[in-house]
Amino acid sequence: QVHLVETGGGLVQPGGSLRLSCAASGGIFSIYTMGWYRQAPGKQRELVATISSGGNTAYADSVKGRFTISRDNTKNTVYLQMDRLKPEDTAVYFCYAPRPGRIFWGQGTQVTVSS
Repeated sequence: QVHLVETGGGLVQPGGSLRLSCAASGGIFSIYTMGWYRQAPGKQRELVATISSGGNTAYADSVKGRFTISRDNTKNTVYLQMDRLKPEDTAVYFCYAPRPGRIFWGQGTQVTVSS
């Protein structure tokens, strides 16, 4: 019922910035928490950030002070602003929508931080 599409990934140099977008369709949006996960090669999928329906945010320690999650409920869209990127941020980033009994995932967008 929920379809998530991420955009905005790409190749960026260390210290650079990217903004990811996640557009949701096919279900209600505004009352639910949304978030971003990432998965690097050979590593477990890691929770990066979440944002509640009321706008409260939480971040992994590794990205605090550098990443900002936000949402626009009028557009059914969640954003992840990534600043001062590091090579260790390289991963596939997934938008996710936890719902009672199941989790919806986007297709993922590749972020590569390299000189």
